[in-house]
Amino acid sequence: MRVAVQLYEIQDPREAEAVIELGVDRIGSVILSEENWKVPAIKEAIRVSNGAGIKHSLIPLFNTEGVLLRTIEYYQPDILHLCESLTHDNGHMMPCQALVDLQYRVKERFPSMELMRSVPIPAQDNSHRIPTLDIAERFGAVSDYFLIDTWLGKEPVEGYLGITGCVCDWRAARRLVESSTTPVVLAGGLSPENVYEGVMAVRPFGADSCTKTNADAGNGGYIRFKKDREKVKAFVAEVRRAEKDLANLRSP
Repeated sequence: MRVAVQLYEIQDPREAEAVIELGVDRIGSVILSEENWKVPAIKEAIRVSNGAGIKHSLIPLFNTEGVLLRTIEYYQPDILHLCESLTHDNGHMMPCQALVDLQYRVKERFPSMELMRSVPIPAQDNSHRIPTLDIAERFGAVSDYFLIDTWLGKEPVEGYLGITGCVCDWRAARRLVESSTTPVVLAGGLSPENVYEGVMAVRPFGADSCTKTNADAGNGGYIRFKKDREKVKAFVAEVRRAEKDLANLRSP
C-alpha cells in the first residue's frame, strides 16, 4: 500500500510545482484569518495541484460558517481540513457536537469535497492521557481522513492543533490506526530523520510534514511557508523506504 506524503504550508504556485516534482502526493495550504480569506496565490497553487493530479487540502483558521462556505466556493479544494482544538488544557474533551454538525452541513453543501479532521495525541514525553479514541469516534462518520497531531495542552496557534514541531506518542497513534475505519495521516514533528521510524511504528495511511521540512531560519528555528527542497526530497525518500519495508513485512 502506498503511504501518502503530505506537505503543509504551501502557499504559492511555485512552491507547489517544486514539491510536486519531488514526489509529494498531497499539498496543504493555510488560510490564516477570516478577514483575509481570499488569497489568489493559494488559489493558483490549488490549480497547479489539480493540473498535476495532486489532491490539495485547505486549513481555515476560523469556522464562521458563512465565511467558511464562501472560502470553499472560492478555492474549491479537494479536501477541507478542520483542526480546532478538541480538548481543554487539562486534556478533557470539549463539547464538540457543534463542530460535528458543521461538518455534516459542509458535506451536504459540497458532497464531492473530502473532509479531514485533526485528532490530538499527546507528545511522546507528555504523561497526560487524552480521549483520542472517543474524539475519533465522534467525528468518524463525517470525516474522510483523520490527521493525528501532537497535543501539548497549550497550542502554538490558540484554539488549533498543529505546527508544534513535537513528535506525538506513536504507540497511541498506532492504537488509533488499528481501531479506526477512517484513514489516518500521521503528523507531529516528522522530519527526514524520523519519518521512517514513525511510519514503521504507526503504519498510517499517510505521513505529513510542515515544520521540519521548512527552511532553516539560522537561529535553531524554521521559516514558515518556505520549504527546503533537500529536506523534502529526503522526507519523500524515507517514506518510500518505509513503504517498501512494510510491503515486505506483509509478504508471505
